[in-house]
Amino acid sequence: MGAELLQIGAVSARTELSVKTIRHYDEVGLVTPSARSTGGFRLYTQKDVDRLIAIRRMKPLGFSLDEMRDVLAALDTLDSGDSSADDRNRAIDHLAACHRRAEQACATLTRQLAYARELTAQLARFSRG
Repeated sequence: MGAELLQIGAVSARTELSVKTIRHYDEVGLVTPSARSTGGFRLYTQKDVDRLIAIRRMKPLGFSLDEMRDVLAALDTLDSGDSSADDRNRAIDHLAACHRRAEQACATLTRQLAYARELTAQLARFSRG
């Protein structure tokens, strides 16, 4: 295979996802490890790690597992050298819609973070530490 293969613990450390979460993403078909060791352990490539990081980024923005799967498929279509022009255009349109949605979710999260900071500052007046 040539690429560095990582065991699930190393992938967990790199992605800041729990081992349980990574296994779940494998079970639901979001990110399948690229290989297995002779002992049956999951082995991941950097491309697999990149997909897991993309999922980690989508989760707080409210994307469902199916929506995450669709985003990853669109990215795969654009990365593929043999995708048709129609498939590429559909993938670009889909990713543009997801981008708009992500921007809206970021705006909401930014507003919520401001509220949390206001409360933290208000409570700090009563802190003994």
